[in-house]
This record gives sequence, structure tokens and C-alpha cells, in this order.
Amino acid sequence: PRPSHSSHITIINNYLDGAQTGSTERLTPGGMHFRDSKRKVDYVLAYHYRKSTSQSSGGSPSLSQRPPSLAIISNGETAKTASPDAEVIDLGPLEALEEAKREQRKEFESNLMEAGLEIEKDAENKTQGLSFVRIHAPWNVLSREAEFLKIKMPTKRTYEITEEMGIVNKLSEIWQKFTKPLQPKVPQQNTTRMKHLSYPFSREKLYLYNIQDKDTFFDNATRSRIVHEILKRTYTTKAKNSMGINTLIANNVYEAAFPLHDGEYDGENKEMNERKLLYQEWARYGSFYKFQPIDLVRKYFGEKIGMYFAWLGLYTEFLIPSSVVGIIVFLYGCLTIESDVPSKEMCDQRNAFTMCPLCDKTCDYWNLSSACGTARASHLFDNPATVFFSVFMALWATMFLENWKRLQMRLSYFWDLTGLEEEEEHPRPEYETKLLQKKSQSEKCKKACQDEDEKEKLTWKDRTPGYLVNFASILFMISLTFSLVFGVIVYRITTAAALSMSPNESTKSNVRVTVTATAVIINLVVILILDEIYGMVAKWLTEMEIPKTEKTFEEHLIMKAFLLKFVNSYAPIFYVAFFKGRFVGRPGHYVYVFAGYRMEECAPGGCLMELCIQLSIIMLGKQLIQNNIFEIGVPYLKKLFRKLKDERPEAKTNESDPSKPPQQWELDHALEPFTGLTPEYMEMIIQFGFVTLFVASFPLAPVFALLNNVIEVRLDAKKFVTELRRPDTVRAKDIGIWFNILSGIGKFSVIINAFVISVTSDFIPRLVYQYAYSHNGTMHGFINHTLSYFNVSDFKAGTQPEASSFEEDVSLCRFKDYREPPWSENQYEFSKQYWTVLSARLAFVIIFQNLVMFLSVLVDWMIPDIPKDISEQIKKEKSVLVDFFLKEEHEKLKLIENFITRDKQRSKNETRGRRLRAASFCQFNRSQRGSLTSFSSHHTDV
Repeated sequence: PRPSHSSHITIINNYLDGAQTGSTERLTPGGMHFRDSKRKVDYVLAYHYRKSTSQSSGGSPSLSQRPPSLAIISNGETAKTASPDAEVIDLGPLEALEEAKREQRKEFESNLMEAGLEIEKDAENKTQGLSFVRIHAPWNVLSREAEFLKIKMPTKRTYEITEEMGIVNKLSEIWQKFTKPLQPKVPQQNTTRMKHLSYPFSREKLYLYNIQDKDTFFDNATRSRIVHEILKRTYTTKAKNSMGINTLIANNVYEAAFPLHDGEYDGENKEMNERKLLYQEWARYGSFYKFQPIDLVRKYFGEKIGMYFAWLGLYTEFLIPSSVVGIIVFLYGCLTIESDVPSKEMCDQRNAFTMCPLCDKTCDYWNLSSACGTARASHLFDNPATVFFSVFMALWATMFLENWKRLQMRLSYFWDLTGLEEEEEHPRPEYETKLLQKKSQSEKCKKACQDEDEKEKLTWKDRTPGYLVNFASILFMISLTFSLVFGVIVYRITTAAALSMSPNESTKSNVRVTVTATAVIINLVVILILDEIYGMVAKWLTEMEIPKTEKTFEEHLIMKAFLLKFVNSYAPIFYVAFFKGRFVGRPGHYVYVFAGYRMEECAPGGCLMELCIQLSIIMLGKQLIQNNIFEIGVPYLKKLFRKLKDERPEAKTNESDPSKPPQQWELDHALEPFTGLTPEYMEMIIQFGFVTLFVASFPLAPVFALLNNVIEVRLDAKKFVTELRRPDTVRAKDIGIWFNILSGIGKFSVIINAFVISVTSDFIPRLVYQYAYSHNGTMHGFINHTLSYFNVSDFKAGTQPEASSFEEDVSLCRFKDYREPPWSENQYEFSKQYWTVLSARLAFVIIFQNLVMFLSVLVDWMIPDIPKDISEQIKKEKSVLVDFFLKEEHEKLKLIENFITRDKQRSKNETRGRRLRAASFCQFNRSQRGSLTSFSSHHTDV
């Protein structure tokens, strides 16, 4: 008998449509299997449906409401039943669109079944709602696709991994014992020295593999990866684009497609699963002191995400030594501040250096000793130890990249990624759409057959408009960034001038601090806003290029987003480091902007202190606000918004039975979709730039980066485990284009730090004075040496101070520069000392850059990219694989020979038996004939 329409579940494969009773009690509590509680749900498709008003208001029933005319059984076979006559219904535009989507889903799911997949689907019993399609891949599909994809699987053969002998092994054992409390309590860590030999799966060589249970031989991540590959290449002719689930999602035929998590991570269910294990040992903030279970992360999320967390973990570990050295450098500055001669001279009230006014008219002359605090603070970051720290950090960056290459190779070996071939990617839906538009235009224009090759792919002519828009837009965005930086500069100049006119003495005395603090905060807000805008702009520009594959799209997006965000984050810092105070002019001949506003000068202690403040506030602000608050707050607000949306009365009318326990696919659908690793990498790469590029001005940058990353690792882990749908498993043997970006930043940091030390700090002027101009080889007299004289009578009319508080009339004032005095023949021209210091600055840049580059190349040469033990193991694995194959083939051949020998022996025995039977039969015949003869003779005699 045909079931009623109240059935809630329709199992399409291997069961008659509606063969189940429809009772919700038959659903498994965990929601990880079909209704039969045997077949595992490997993938889920979700879609929203809406039935036509004519159908829902009593008109002709839709196909989902009609009694089923065709029930699909046993993997695609059909059984026809009586079908009611079809009725022609006039559909509106929206109803026609819904009907078209329904037809596309029907054909797509039918094609999935033809590919061998098994499907369980919700019945559409309401006027509108959310429906799920559960997909299961049987053994024959898994084995077939695993062979096509060349997935390496463990064989029966295991072999021992050779341990490194000598001091390295001893140190490794000591380290393992020392860090045992820090190890996560997860199984299958690389504590054992035995490894399964892996080989690409082959259905013809099943005897090679350790297949104990076909249901568990392929883990969940591998099963979902195989199903996703089938989904990507399955076509539907009714869709605008013929290929893949991505096209259908882009056309809103399906809303989402995702593999299931392994169950709840914090539920009352005591049964342990990999997701719950990851949450307890990895994704909680209470586990911040533990190492990451990278092998389990890779097993659950795939190699690409495993590589990201392995890279992030190594980067965080490498920040520990750099933080220690940075703290030592900072403490050195604190301990030597009392013995620093230049700052003591600047703070000495008896030296009474009368300085020229900092602004026209309203500013008075001032004593250099009033800047004592700034000078002492500058010494904390501007001392000889910062030069050593810059060299150390350049070598640190090289060491980090070299060690990452070694760890990457080690992971590739243990994760069976060695020899991984690039898989052919399917075209993106946008690319296919553009290609179809081009073909349709070609058909309209009735082009000749020789243009057939051009119609098969998009040429540079098709992409030229997108490239031109990209080039113009990127130039505009970079110009916008520089314009905003210039706007902040104008703010600093005008605000400083306005505050200098204030009658309040405390306001006038704190002008520099007020202007610097507010300007840095404005810069931070602008950077945060532009970062979000530039991320969206980069995606829009990349889509205009119409890249063919997802990999190409991702690489182009990364390069654009990095370029824009790099300029946005570092432009204010570059200004303070290399441009501020360089184009000021001199007293009597200042450089003016906007009708009378003087360009701003550096503080008396130099611009390095201001650079330190700028760098620290922007770095800490980005980490605190963007990396943490945004990552925690934005997902929480989205989750709250979805919850409020689901609680609306109109949403509740279409909900399923509230007494029904929520299934895993429903819980996973409520999570945020995974959008890629680009934002995660981007924030760490920008931070890497803060740590390396301007580390000469802020030695504590690695410390703050380390504190941030300890939280960041657990924050990202919690996000992946608890807040995101399970990502599709993607195999990757490296971190891709990010390594090239890291390498470029490391090399660029050498040049930047060389210029920061030589141009921004006072290291070179002090060195030149001590060895070229000091009378006793000490720093005494350095401050006086760096200050030039100016005759106040040479001020332009109307620019001298209107009212001076100095008791004596000032005839000469001092300013920081190397210029000839007013009594010289070439008054106010650059002095000989200026050119000497400039030559020393340039020489230092060249020497520093070449020395550090040489040391970096030396470190690169000394540390091999492939660890010696891994290269030996790879060679050993090849020989073990050959021996294993020969042994298995020999046993197989031996078995065949035994069968052949047994068959031959059996055939011989049968032949001998036939001969014996034939001989006995002949003998019997002869004896019978003999008896007859004798009988006839005897009869004759008678």
C-alpha cells in the first residue's frame, strides 16, 4: 500500500519512496547515520523550498505532494507505478524560478545516484521551509574514487623509523621527558617509532592494504573529500552552467553543502569523538600551555588547515627567543640610562641651550633641558643594543623560514604528502558563466569555425577590462591611503598651531604629547576601517579578473589584499620613520604648507621615540581590536542575529516538530560557513611585518606578538571546532604563496632596519662624533656638536616671538642640524659635519645590508631544507615498498602456481581414473565376448 503524505523522511536509494513509517523515533539520536542506523552520512546538501500558491491553496498538487509516480530503488533502478494525468498550471515568475530550481535539484540528485552515491532526503511537507539531502558513499564508490584521486592508504607493512643517534637523540629524549606535561592527551601521536607503509589505493591490489572493516577503512575526512569531488564534477543540463555543486550554490539552487562534524563537542553524551577531543585538548583557553595535537587537527580538518596551525605554532614558538632577547635589549636601555652622556647633557640645567621657537609668532624660545624626559625615554630604544637586535631579528626571520621548510617536509613525510601531484581543478561558476556568455554571443554573431578554440576558454582580450579596472582601482586605493595619511599630517600641524596659541600654559606645554596621541588613535581607526573596506574591494577586483580555478582566484586575492593592507598598515609608520622632520627647512627659511603652517619637526630626542609610540599603538590596537574583539564579537553578533531571526513568528510556523531532537545536520547548518584561511594568514603576516620591519625602534614587539599569538591559537581553534561548519578536506603539502610573502618581508626588513638605524636614530651621528670629532674619544659635547646657531635678526618679519618670557634679550638661538653658523662666509649652508654624517649613514646601510644578507645566506646554506633523517627515511621507504611488492607478488604467484599445480594434479588424476575405467570397461567387454563365444561353442557341441 502507498504511504500517506505525512511521511517526514524519503529514502531515495535502496528503499522504496516512503517505505519507512515516517516516525521521528527511528532517527538516530546523534544524527550521523541514515534511518537504518547503518549507513553513515558523509555529506549534506541544504536548500530552501517554497511551493507555489496555487498548489498550496488547493490547486494542483506539486510533485512533492502528489503520490510518487516513480520510486527509485537499489541505486538508480526504477519501478514505475500508476501516474495521475498532468495538469498545466500558469506559474508566476517566482513560482517558475522555484520550479526550475526543483527540476535542477531532481536531475542533480538523479545524476549523483547514477554515480553510485546513496541519498536520503527530507519530504517537502510544508508550504516553505528548509530541507536536507543526506549523502552516503558505499564501498564501491569510495574505492573507485580513491583510486582515481590516488589517495595514499596504509598497507599491511609497517617498518621502524630510524632514530637519530648521538647527542641529537639524547637532547630529543630529554626534551620529550621535560615537556611531557605539555603534551595533549590524544591518541595517535608520533610517539611510536613504527610507521605504516602507504601506497596509492588500487582496487586490483586490495591484498596490499590493511582492510579490517570496509566501513572504517576510509576515515570521515577522506569520505567527505571523495563525495565533494563527485559533487564538484556532477553535471545538470537544466542549470545555466553544467558543472558541479559550486555552480548550483552560486545559482541558489542549493543553499549550502558541507560535511558533518563528528558529533557534539560539549554535550551530555559521554561518548568521545574527535571533535570533543579537539575541544578538550586544543580549543579551550585552559589548554593554552599545551602543544597542539597537529596530527589530530590534520586528520579532522585536512592537510591545508593542519599546515596553517603547524605554521602558526612554529611561529609562536620562535617568538619566545626573540621576546627574551627583546626584553634583554630593553632592560639594557633601562640600566644604561643613567650613564648615557648625551641625555645627561640635555637634562643639565647649567648648559642652558636656548632653542629657536617651534612655531611662528605665538611660540617662545625654550630651553633644551625641558625635553629631558623625552631624551631619557628615547635612550630606552635608541642605544647600541638595538643594532645588535636588528641583526639578530634578520637572522631570526631566516632561521624561522628555514625551520618551517624542514617542519613542512617532516609533516609531508608523516602525512604521506611526498610526491603529491597537483590535481586538476574544476572551473569556477563565474568563469563558466562568462564562457557561456561568450559562446552565446559568438553564436549570435555567426562566427566561423576557426574561432572554435577561442570559445573554449577566455583569452586576454576577455580579461583586459577587468585588468584595467584592477590597475586603476589599486592605484586609487593606494592614493586614498596616502591622502588619509597626509590628512592626519595636516591635522597634526594645524592642531599643534592651534594649541600653541592657547592661553593655558599646561596646554601649551603638552602640545606634542596631545597631538601625537590623538593622531596615532586617528591613524588606528582609519587603518581598521580601511582594512575591512580593502578586504571587500580586493575580492571584488579579483572576481572582475574572472580567474579560472579556485587556486588562481585565491592567489590573486591574497596578492591584492596583502598589497592594500600592507600599504594601509605601514604608511603612517613609514612617514614618521623616514619623512617626518626631513623637509622642515631652517629658522628664517622654513617650509610652509596651507598658507603659513610650518611642517612638523621631530622631538628634540629624535623621531625614534615617536616611531616607537606609533608602532606600538597601531600594532597593539590591531591585535586587540581587529584580531580578537572582531573575531569574538562579530561571530557572536551573527549568531545572535540568526537566533533572533529564527525566533520570529513567521519563522516558527515553518519549523519542524519541536519534540524532534535536533539532528547533527541541523546543528551544523546553524553554524557559520567556512570562508577560507586567507583572513587568518593575513593578520599573522601583517603582525610578522610589525615584528621584523621596524624592530629597531620597538624591541618589545615580539613580546606583544607572543602574548597575542598564545590567545590567537586557541581563538582560531575554538572557532574551527565550535563556530564553523566542518570545512572540506583539502590536501596541501605547503602553505602556498604565503611562504613567498614571508620571505619577501624578511628580506625587506633588512633594508628597512638598516635605514631606521642610520637615518631615524642617532646611532651614526654618535658614532661619527665619538671617533671623528670628540677630543677625548667620549660622548661629552655631543649635544652641542649637533646644534647649529641662528641669529634671531634673520627671522622673517612677523615670524619672531611676539612676547618672550626670557629675562635677557636673545640674540642667538640653537636648532638641531649641521649648518654653518651666521658668522661664517657660507652662513646656514650644510656644514662639513653634515656631509660626513650623511656619508657614514649611507656606508652603514650598505655594510649592514650586505653583512646581514651574507649571514642569512650562510644560515640558509647551513640548514638543509630536508632533514637528514627524513631524506633517509624516504629512501628507505622506497626500498621497503619494492621489497613488499616483490614479496606480495611472489606470494601471489606462488599461490597461483599452487592452484595450477593442484589443477594439473587433479586433471592427471581424473585422466588416470578415466583410463582405468576405460581399461576395466574394455576388459569387461572382452570377458563378456569370451563368455559368449564359449557359450556358442558349447551350444554347437550340444
